[in-house]
Amino acid sequence: MRPLPVSPAGVPLADFGTRLAAYLIDGVILGFGSMIVLVPAVLVAAHWWLPGHGVEDNASGEVFFRDFLLPFLLFEAGFFVFILLVYYGYFVEYMHRKGETLGKKIMKIRVVPIDPSARLTRGMAAKRYLVQFIAGTFVPFFNYLDGLWQLWDKPYLQTLHDKAAHTVVVKVSA
Repeated sequence: MRPLPVSPAGVPLADFGTRLAAYLIDGVILGFGSMIVLVPAVLVAAHWWLPGHGVEDNASGEVFFRDFLLPFLLFEAGFFVFILLVYYGYFVEYMHRKGETLGKKIMKIRVVPIDPSARLTRGMAAKRYLVQFIAGTFVPFFNYLDGLWQLWDKPYLQTLHDKAAHTVVVKVSA
């Protein structure tokens, strides 16, 4: 039987399935929270885009762009920035304070620095966020490569965002 991989502090590392489950739980939590904000915002915005507000009165492309497309794109860009800020708060501030998100807490795993004598800093959590979410948003297929990296990484089963922040994910004893 192969020994379980451990962190430099000797704590067992979290496996791929546990980390994936925590990520999916966090996704459901953030997705539900986003919908609570998005649905009312879309309903209010749609009220202004429905017939009776001047958009259908003039079929020219300029009016369509000015009265519909531009506000729609600005709304979408604003919501995108809002989501990035919410993710920052959840994945950086919450992780900085506790070393775990709600998904990680449920799955009994925690993010810790590779150096056993160090504490998880806001900067480490921010580096994880920047690589995982910002790079993952703008670089095609990066999210897949980042998440799957831990399957072949030795000896600490790190993702690319773990490597950037010098962190590992460990199991929390019950």
